[in-house]
Amino acid sequence: MKSKKVTLTIAAAALAGILLTSTSTSAHAVDGAAVYQAKACLGCHGMDAKTPVMPTYPKLAGQNAAYALQQMKDIKSGARANGMSVAMKAVMQMVSDEEMEAIAQWLESLN
Repeated sequence: MKSKKVTLTIAAAALAGILLTSTSTSAHAVDGAAVYQAKACLGCHGMDAKTPVMPTYPKLAGQNAAYALQQMKDIKSGARANGMSVAMKAVMQMVSDEEMEAIAQWLESLN
């Protein structure tokens, strides 16, 4: 009987550790797909980031994360002001650096 209690206690402690670890990690992780939708990126670039509403808008799916992140930062700062970046500047003002990184990572994963 005593060994059963010890086994259950160890199992409960291990499960609690797993739950605490996964909760704390996911609490700080930003979901790039969710941010992409919440910030209305899909309105121009398409739900799948592959089918933009206008042929002149870029397809973002599969884009290199570092490149995509730099483009978002440049649009936000005004360093990039060509093409449709003027329209995007207002949108990018609502996107944090952490959210930009999450979006960029998500876009790269869409190969």
